[in-house]
Amino acid sequence: MASDVEIVVAVDAEAAARDVAERLVEAARAGGNIVITGGGSAGRAYELAAGLESDWSAVELWWSDERCVPPADENSNYGMAKTALLDRVSVGATHRMRGELGREHGAEEYERELGTVEAFDFMLLGLGPDGHVASLFPEQPTLDEAERRVIGSEAKLEPYVDRITLTLPLLRSARELVFLVTGENKADAAKRAFAGEPSKATPGSLVRAAGGRTTAVLDVAAAARL
Repeated sequence: MASDVEIVVAVDAEAAARDVAERLVEAARAGGNIVITGGGSAGRAYELAAGLESDWSAVELWWSDERCVPPADENSNYGMAKTALLDRVSVGATHRMRGELGREHGAEEYERELGTVEAFDFMLLGLGPDGHVASLFPEQPTLDEAERRVIGSEAKLEPYVDRITLTLPLLRSARELVFLVTGENKADAAKRAFAGEPSKATPGSLVRAAGGRTTAVLDVAAAARL
């Protein structure tokens, strides 16, 4: 098993979401720059976190990636987080990716939004069944970007809409990095990401907190092959 990742196995998806919710709340109480992600498992973690702590006023909230859709679209990561978390807590500031601008203009706008931010205090990421992380997909040129902090990305799985994503250097900047991975369909990707060698075939294997702690919280189904 990979020594650069702490593996936490929860009994089911609900328990995994609760574990991550508690980590989010701890980060919210500490304050700083927090990055969140999309996905159903993350959405449940946000709901639970909102129930545990309503005061996120010390936090500036950022996104790891976004679909190029309006914020009210059902595929919007921001829209999901708004319903699950933002409408239930008070946040110091939210910095959403403007997907409606398109992948290139949206990425340029978020690059400006980041300003002098070069690192994050806490980052939550998911992992796709294909091993993708944020909107960095296997074997794509986006994995080679080393200068820009935000780029446009072409979707390689449903929903087939363009994306905006943080790049690998910025994903690695987190002082605390947590993956939330649930479901049997993620078991193979989890094995490759957390117990295999780093590879562009599995972008999740390339993301570790360069100067901090990386934890993968999985349910039993996702951890089945570890």
